[in-house]
Amino acid sequence: MSLLNQVHQQLGLMSWPLILCSVITLALWLERSVALLWVSLSGEQAKKKLRQSGGSYATVQDAQSKSLILRGCSLLVGHKDSDKAIREDLAGLWLQQQSRKLHSGLRILTLVGVISPLLGLLGTVLGLIEMFKSIGLSSDPVTPALLADGLGLAMSTTAAGLLIALPAIAGAQLFGLWADRLLGKLTDELNQCNLQLEGVQIGVRS
Repeated sequence: MSLLNQVHQQLGLMSWPLILCSVITLALWLERSVALLWVSLSGEQAKKKLRQSGGSYATVQDAQSKSLILRGCSLLVGHKDSDKAIREDLAGLWLQQQSRKLHSGLRILTLVGVISPLLGLLGTVLGLIEMFKSIGLSSDPVTPALLADGLGLAMSTTAAGLLIALPAIAGAQLFGLWADRLLGKLTDELNQCNLQLEGVQIGVRS
């Protein structure tokens, strides 16, 4: 509690909103890192499994696999008797679902990155208002040291807001790029699977 009290004294009224933003940012960083890393590693294992099977997608029958590649290919193989256009529509809908999952939480990170500096700026303004009120009610002479202390305390909320916003915005962009890269690889594999089901023999990419 002493640490929270110190933070509250430094940040004033905006301490709790800023603490909440920092917790959300940290939680989403950890969750997205683990989730995307798991998808990436399971995808590499799926490619290895496909290479060991001779690159044949037609043998994939694992709709409950932890790998998105195997689940997607299993979906197409399950509809191998359907027209190619129907399989493409199924793959497109399935990829949209996976895209939403892979990009989950990134909008919240972006929102935190936008709100945090504004909360910090609001805290600074409120701190300056309180400082000038105290100076106006005080009969003691105003010294440079008193102003420096008051301004430093007020500006700390702006610094805190920026420190939260930077990893939030960076995380949203980096995780978005990572998710797009994974989706690109997944799309390539499904396209190859669909072509192979049509009788077009292709190799599995490394």
